[in-house]
Amino acid sequence: MTAKLALEDGTVFTGTSVGADGEVDGEVCFNTSMTGYQEILTDPSYRGQIVTMTYPQIGNYGVNAEDVESAKPHLAGFIVREHSRTQSNFRCERSLSEYLEEHGIVAIESIDTRALVRRLRSQGSMRGVLSTVDMDDASLVEKAKASPGLVGRDLVQEVAATEAKQWSEPLSTWTKLESDAREANADSPHVVAMDFGMKWNIPRHLVDMGCRVTVVPGGYNAAQILELDPDGVFLSNGPGDPEPIEYAINTIRDLLDKKPVFGICLGHQLLSLACGAKTFKMKFGHRGANQPVHDLLTEKVEITSQNHGFAVDESTLPDSLEITHRSLNDGTVEGVRHRELPAFSVQYHPEASSGPHDSHYLFERFYDSMSK
Repeated sequence: MTAKLALEDGTVFTGTSVGADGEVDGEVCFNTSMTGYQEILTDPSYRGQIVTMTYPQIGNYGVNAEDVESAKPHLAGFIVREHSRTQSNFRCERSLSEYLEEHGIVAIESIDTRALVRRLRSQGSMRGVLSTVDMDDASLVEKAKASPGLVGRDLVQEVAATEAKQWSEPLSTWTKLESDAREANADSPHVVAMDFGMKWNIPRHLVDMGCRVTVVPGGYNAAQILELDPDGVFLSNGPGDPEPIEYAINTIRDLLDKKPVFGICLGHQLLSLACGAKTFKMKFGHRGANQPVHDLLTEKVEITSQNHGFAVDESTLPDSLEITHRSLNDGTVEGVRHRELPAFSVQYHPEASSGPHDSHYLFERFYDSMSK
């Protein structure tokens, strides 16, 4: 079946459908990872986006139930150069195209993804429409221009947990870093994780470290969280623009002087906003499992997994925050810590199973801050 991708600048790509039949709109972006497409598909942070994979062949190791980061895919659409018809992995349970069809994800292959990525890198991420039902180029371009984009939208409400629950699932056998993970008991640190669209590997890491974990909706206020008597509060990743999430910003501000706080990705941006900083929309964002970050405290370089289209504006950082990490690609802020309170955050993903493990020490740092 023919499929088409239209961008708001009038560019149209024609290819072949490898997913569900239908039409979707979203912000067209790209990810530079060579593996980890299943984690990307199920990462709630991609809500409202049509993701292009820069690696030319995707789907060659299939899909399995263990490697998901949430209950279902959340992105709007998926773009690949070539979808592999052969799956070569002993853990494979089904093909990528079967998985996409089952979950209603519109996807396209056989387009020049290099040309698409070059356009996005020069002009920035653009609104787009991916369709298997409308083959009229002019109609698709107009739909792309009329799509809402990401700025100013609260996408957290569409992907966050709706009720509190205890989390006990550890890391899978395939992603464990150590065989002697700590066992949680009644005296273990209790972490309340605010879910703004959280990847499941985050609470898995916390459980493996010996923490008791309670996941709560991102809309919980400070009183509800403190009633759970946590030893620390975790701020999760999530989709879209952080500035409209005012309810979370207010909650974090109320918690800062009461409990240790650790934030990742959107959680990093929300922590910075709660301290008085501002954020901005990046030209095309950072998305991939191979992004270099400079740890300013240790002078080491970490190879990190990243997925964000917004960043903290360094010029607006208050005196209370100190920059701890910086991107070596464009110099943007990748981590901060509070100068007086036990609160810190990073823009990248130390829990990522599809990427390297250079940043696992951040979970140890959070554990230590709760122990103290």
